[in-house]
Amino acid sequence: MPEVRRLALLLCLSLAGCGSADPATTWVESSGSPSPGAVTATSAAASPSPSKPVAAFSAGNPKGTAKVPAEAKAVDTGKPDRVIGNGTAASCTSEAVVAAVAKGGVITFSCGSAPLTITMKSTARVRNTSAKVVLDGGGLVTLSGGGKRRILYMNTCDKSLVWTTSHCNDQASPQLTVQNLTFADGNSTGDATEGGGGGAMFVRGGRVKVVSSRFLRNRCDTTGPDLGGAALRVLDQYQDKPVYIVSSTFGGASGQGGVCSNGGALSSIGVSWVVLNSLLTHNRAIGKGANPARPGTPGGGSGGAIYTDGDRFTVTIAGSIVQDNRAAEGGGAVFFVSNDRTGTMTIENSTLRRNKSDGFETYPGIFFLGAKPPTIIGPKPAR
Repeated sequence: MPEVRRLALLLCLSLAGCGSADPATTWVESSGSPSPGAVTATSAAASPSPSKPVAAFSAGNPKGTAKVPAEAKAVDTGKPDRVIGNGTAASCTSEAVVAAVAKGGVITFSCGSAPLTITMKSTARVRNTSAKVVLDGGGLVTLSGGGKRRILYMNTCDKSLVWTTSHCNDQASPQLTVQNLTFADGNSTGDATEGGGGGAMFVRGGRVKVVSSRFLRNRCDTTGPDLGGAALRVLDQYQDKPVYIVSSTFGGASGQGGVCSNGGALSSIGVSWVVLNSLLTHNRAIGKGANPARPGTPGGGSGGAIYTDGDRFTVTIAGSIVQDNRAAEGGGAVFFVSNDRTGTMTIENSTLRRNKSDGFETYPGIFFLGAKPPTIIGPKPAR
């Protein structure tokens, strides 16, 4: 990527409301018959009730009106393959989560009627032999990294998780969905796997989507020119299909946002994103020196909320609120660099405001290098 330079193009003030998704239908079909559980994860037959969101759980931008395509909606968990817990909080353990994720399929929780935080003793790892993994917290469950570890990991090119194809960087499965779930205090600092990043979740290959979920206080390395994604880092998606982020919250209040060298919420290389009816606030990119790193600096500091790099990819933000994020270098809200200038960005009926770029930007809160100026429908980004 060429050395980024300060540009100043101020756009008009004007703000809009945003949206909420209908998490009703499936992304992929439900898989097969129930499989036996492991550790404290019980089989679906023993506890057939799916997790159901509760009124107290709120994620995303409820005023958003962006249309959610069928493949981006929540997966039907009415017939889970696996249920974590037997109805009590004590039965919902880190070990049960790790075992269930390793086995795959549609996974729900039965931990009682009160909200519950499960502090992970180890990272849950998706095995590449799973066609599909759906993790549905029912609006009650928080998975916490305890400030010590990443919470969820999927990598089709990681041989320890079984290398299932000769083209691991472009394969259809696993297809990972997280929904009605909170990820808190994940931390991948010091983990250099695939270049690092992904404080709460790291994904390479297959497909991933996030629906009606929250990401709070997650962290990854504080320096580095290209790593990022305090909440979610993604490398490679099947046939370059987009990552969907639907009706989800990243931060949401002061002190609740993610912090990383780049991409305080989301980060990727060569991956497309569709962010619908979501809320991204109070996230920070705190690295110093940009990318490539200036002499004498460790690099980083771009994309307060979203950091994207690569060649041909797209970013769509619709019905969403992106505000009060900050970058020590470029793009307080969004950093978008298409190296070969083929990438495009669309912002539709969204509020982007008060996103501080301490170094450089091409639009208020945005640093953009792509095929053409971003397509903006509705209110313009504002300072």
